[in-house]
Amino acid sequence: MELIESLFKLKDHKTSFKKEILAGLATFLTMAYIMVVNPAILSETGMDFNSVFVATILASFLACMLMGLLANWPVALAPGMGLNAFFTYAVVFGMGFTWQQALAAVFCSGILFLVISISPLRSYLINAIPKSLKFGIGAGIGLFLAIIGLKGAGIVVDNPATLVGLGDLKSPSVILALLTLILMIALDRIKIPGAIVISILATTIIGLVIGVAQFQGIFSPIPSMSPTFLQLDFSVLGSSLFIIVILTILFVDFFDTAGTLTSVANLSGKIDKDGKVENIHKAVFSDSIATIIGSLFGTSNTTSYIESGAGIKEGGKTGLVAVSVGIFFLLCLFLAPLAKTIPPYATGAALVFIATFFCKNLVNIDWDDVSEYAPALLAAFIMPLTYSISNGIALAFIVYVLAKAISGKMSDLNPAVLTIAGASLLHFIFS
Repeated sequence: MELIESLFKLKDHKTSFKKEILAGLATFLTMAYIMVVNPAILSETGMDFNSVFVATILASFLACMLMGLLANWPVALAPGMGLNAFFTYAVVFGMGFTWQQALAAVFCSGILFLVISISPLRSYLINAIPKSLKFGIGAGIGLFLAIIGLKGAGIVVDNPATLVGLGDLKSPSVILALLTLILMIALDRIKIPGAIVISILATTIIGLVIGVAQFQGIFSPIPSMSPTFLQLDFSVLGSSLFIIVILTILFVDFFDTAGTLTSVANLSGKIDKDGKVENIHKAVFSDSIATIIGSLFGTSNTTSYIESGAGIKEGGKTGLVAVSVGIFFLLCLFLAPLAKTIPPYATGAALVFIATFFCKNLVNIDWDDVSEYAPALLAAFIMPLTYSISNGIALAFIVYVLAKAISGKMSDLNPAVLTIAGASLLHFIFS
């Protein structure tokens, strides 16, 4: 225990070993879906499903260990949703690259991300995000989580007339999703430790008993990773289209990471009175290394997960949360069927519950200045409606700069804000 204390400073953060492990379990349960979803998406390109499954787990394990041990942040990492879809449907299907070439693009974007992360540009850009936008981004991430969770739980469904509609409230899985959410709210209200984990496990058991959830087993053999390991193809490195792909991946990954880390930093008390994120350099460095490692194993960008809010909601404050998530991922090399037993209705409800925690950011926006709160709310609106954190950040920065300039408030703008707005504009023009 002395080694753990020296590594994570549990006493300084006013937390305990038990609380951090429980927080790690909460985070893991809300993001365990990626072990199945990521290989399902990437395998459409011709990649071997089982190989990507192993790559997903190993990339997540190493990335979480790096974030926990190096940065001491309670943030878990895994191959990112959205980025894996871009990899498959835009780069491979849309632009005609092979999956091996797409992996090379991910690797190159990771190298560029690493260069940014070890340069002053990293902290300069992230800490330059105006306070109101930081809070708007945090709320937007909450709303993004909410729509993902509501859809996964079946509470919200596609509707051709209105884009979204209400799901079948008579469905047993929807009822169990609502029960999971109610349990989380009630247990958290009466200060029961592990409210999220208890609720997920409780309704999973109920689902198994009534036949809504399916028991997938406990153990399984570990598949070979050789079909995707080190299969990067750099033969098109010099083409203009390939460079556009690299820069697009970099843009999305960087601003997804920036949005996630600043929001998590706010929730975990890592933002000082001046609005600067403490120790951000190690967190961003860990994230960039994770992308490079993931591409070598055979998966799309590995990035910080907004589901880390589950562990923070459970009281997690240190890198021990991330380390425990990494270990849970590693165990799934042997226990994958058990992890797959957790049903979507339970994890979906958890995401909705966590979303409410992120939306508290709205309270801190400057509501006396429309040039502050309108762009911040735009970020919050765009993220869930476009299924993209980076889209919300990019549009918010463009509107923020133009609104300030036209209203004669150029003094509120610094070079970093102008740079981000310019990069955002170029992103929309050329991507």
